[in-house]
Amino acid sequence: MQCAACHSTIPELNSFGRQFKLTGYTIASTEQIKGDSDLSLDSFAPLSMMLQAGFTHVSKTVPGTQNNDTQFPQQLSLFYAGRITPSVGAFSQITYDQTSAKFNWDNTEIRYAASTGNWIYGATLNNAPTVEDLWNTHGVWAFPWAGSATAPAPVAEPLTRRLAQDSLGIGGFAMFDSQIYGDVSMYRSAHLGQSQPDSTSVNTISGVAPYWRLAWQRYLGSDAWMLGTYGMRAVIIPSGIAKPGDTFTDVAIDTQYEHPLGADALTFHAAYQRERMRLDASDPATGSANAAFLRADGTYHLRTAASFSLGYQASKGDPTRYWGTKSGRPDSNALLIETAYLPWQNTKLVLQYTAYTKFDGARSDYDGAGRKASDNNTLYFLFWFLL
Repeated sequence: MQCAACHSTIPELNSFGRQFKLTGYTIASTEQIKGDSDLSLDSFAPLSMMLQAGFTHVSKTVPGTQNNDTQFPQQLSLFYAGRITPSVGAFSQITYDQTSAKFNWDNTEIRYAASTGNWIYGATLNNAPTVEDLWNTHGVWAFPWAGSATAPAPVAEPLTRRLAQDSLGIGGFAMFDSQIYGDVSMYRSAHLGQSQPDSTSVNTISGVAPYWRLAWQRYLGSDAWMLGTYGMRAVIIPSGIAKPGDTFTDVAIDTQYEHPLGADALTFHAAYQRERMRLDASDPATGSANAAFLRADGTYHLRTAASFSLGYQASKGDPTRYWGTKSGRPDSNALLIETAYLPWQNTKLVLQYTAYTKFDGARSDYDGAGRKASDNNTLYFLFWFLL
């Protein structure tokens, strides 16, 4: 099928793309190889590849580094995305990146799906909280869809991002009447490069970390609207496997809106996430602290040929040495402007600019060496090819 069948602009999902994912990636358009009753395989394996090459310019060169950095490849990914059996499918990504100079296991989900009456239900096995989500409001599938691998980035991230590709989750989901969606998953640490967590491990989950998701979606004519909530709780041991650990409790609200404009479309995403922290390991003197994360973005899609996006991201929190910043605060604000041109549906050229008004707790001298937040403003150009 064409890329535009599932995506507004790669990798943002449209309503059909969400249905394909919900039903376990099992919708098939290719001829099947079948047995009597116990075999049904695509005649061609659903394999694909992605290549990204990037150029990064930072407003003021980071001391000790060379500016105007090039990454080729920034990422080279191999995908399996499709059915395994009539009820089980997978989205699996293996990625080589220039920074690590090796292949690593990237975003992956294996999903079982079934239906009865108005219900679609099933199970998920995945390696990142939010990788199983159907919408593009938060976590691993949120805007910006790609960014520089070498530009300075704020230290603070919500729990759901910090555990990405470093944990294994299993859970169940259900959708009722194409309107009410729920998902509950339990996560354990699965550190890449280690057979099991041990005394050398860092940021290991103690016990299990539950993640939950509840969303209500409505189709208003040709428009689609979602209002949801999600959250996660985890005890993270910073070093080794013995307590004490730090306890994080995250609760969030999010929304997504899609409005067709003839052959064009307008999409909007927003999420606000609160994080409560009890820092028994990282900062017992402070004890408790709070943080908040906000992100919002809107994109105008010019058919399948171009897109124009505006985004805003902010983090704010109480002072604690957990963040490792000079002020003790994680406060950062960024405005993102992005334009993308797609001469073909599987070829995307992206120009992105990120402007910071606050970075790691301050507008100026945030690092004690005189560097300003605006010194990290970043111009990024990306070549993105898919086949």
